[in-house]
Amino acid sequence: MTEAPRIFPTFRYRDPARMIDWLVEAFGFTLRVRYGEGDDVHHAELAFGSSMIMVGHTREDEYGAIVGLPGENGGKSVYIAVNDADALYARAKAAGAKIEQELNDKDYGSRDFICRDPEGNVWSFGTYWPKAGDPA
Repeated sequence: MTEAPRIFPTFRYRDPARMIDWLVEAFGFTLRVRYGEGDDVHHAELAFGSSMIMVGHTREDEYGAIVGLPGENGGKSVYIAVNDADALYARAKAAGAKIEQELNDKDYGSRDFICRDPEGNVWSFGTYWPKAGDPA
């Protein structure tokens, strides 16, 4: 039996309702659950294959003070392993993702690109896909 993922990147957005739609369009996420009415998003979960991210409004609370605002990267980003980096690159670019690093082949065999979503968060996609149970 395969264990469910344990790591869930979380993103706070100024306009999470709009960003949920954008993430679905640009990167191919599917909305799993959303709590909140209208433009108010208390918590949402978006799936990508067997993995998920969590999304919510920026807030001036303890967690908000720790993670900062979108675009204030502070060394944070998320890497997502994909089967076809070229296809996702085209999709993300068509949806208006700001490309920070064009598609490129890495010396360890991955094909990657880096982009920003409309609120400035950094996303990296590539074909490198380590498996926790595989030898390094």
